[in-house]
Amino acid sequence: MSDSLTAEQQQIRDAIREVCSGFPGEYWRKLDAVEGYPEEFVETLTAGGWLAALIPSEYGGSGLGILEASLIMEGINASGGNAAACHAQMYIMDVLTRRGTEAQKKRFLPELAAGRLRLQAFGVTEPTTGSDTTQLQTRAEKRGDRYVVHGQKVFTSRIMHSDLMLLLVRTTPADQVQTKTQGLSILMVDLDKAQGRGLEVRPLRTMLNHHTCEIFLDGLEVPASNLIGEEGDGFRALLDGLNAERILIAAECVGDGRWFMRKACRYANERVVFGRPIGQNQGIQFPLATAHAHLEAADLMRFHAAELYDAGTPCGPEANMAKLLAADASWEAANACLQTHGGFGFATDYDVERKFRETRLYQVAPVSTNLILSYIAEKVLGLPRSY
Repeated sequence: MSDSLTAEQQQIRDAIREVCSGFPGEYWRKLDAVEGYPEEFVETLTAGGWLAALIPSEYGGSGLGILEASLIMEGINASGGNAAACHAQMYIMDVLTRRGTEAQKKRFLPELAAGRLRLQAFGVTEPTTGSDTTQLQTRAEKRGDRYVVHGQKVFTSRIMHSDLMLLLVRTTPADQVQTKTQGLSILMVDLDKAQGRGLEVRPLRTMLNHHTCEIFLDGLEVPASNLIGEEGDGFRALLDGLNAERILIAAECVGDGRWFMRKACRYANERVVFGRPIGQNQGIQFPLATAHAHLEAADLMRFHAAELYDAGTPCGPEANMAKLLAADASWEAANACLQTHGGFGFATDYDVERKFRETRLYQVAPVSTNLILSYIAEKVLGLPRSY
């Protein structure tokens, strides 16, 4: 889709490629080995204004659209990096910009744009409810000018590298609402004030370097002024960010896919076995050619969804399909790349196994492939609801 980019969009793609060139595979391998956070990389992105892409210009941001933001995320992963270290500040920004009060926007957005604050954590998933968000158990009771929160979250990533966290809670008991999506609210939590005062964070070790944690909330007090949007309308506020999330994750998957394809094709041309480059064999060619075709198709859906989103047009099906197709394409490219490298694909110095683990996540999160298929079946095809 490079031929359809505007001059400004192409400049963004070129600039982010230049930024990422300063953080080669060796940088990411060292972090992966010790489960370290890419602090220098995130600081560089912040200083360049890249993480302020979706913040309106009147609050110090770039005021760009989701398409431009997706080019940034794609570029990071296409370079061999991992945008998951900082992507939340992109895809949950709409919750604040669309639902926040003017006072909240003036309070938080300039600080986020300048890099003096980080908003990298969103507490949604719980151990007993998973993707069934409306059944979450974390509750917040309003007492005077404060909410008092009790509950637990899991897979809350980057909380230890963030100053703020959006927290989805139930403010009205489930048996007192007419529909299950009612009674949920979103609070902005100041993590510096919360630590040790009703908030406990425990790192959760996983198969990839994702800096995820489980958190325990026991009497955490949050000022009522930190309620984002209307009380009880948190699920609708959450939906504001979901289409943006789907599109940006799709872009990351496209970036991963492009990295895998370049890596595999280079190796297939250079690796000589039985007196000929392995890329001359159709057993190598066909999986790579198929993966490339699927990746290009997914990229088209990413651009289509982003254009609809930026035009203010409903794009739920397109955003979900973009994420589905891109996650499948990146995983297909990952498998083809690993198979092309053979045993060397498992060697850490080649970066394939690291990226292989990272892109596998997108079959599961931030929304599973099965849930997207259920959504398409019900919302697009008109089939009976399956859950």
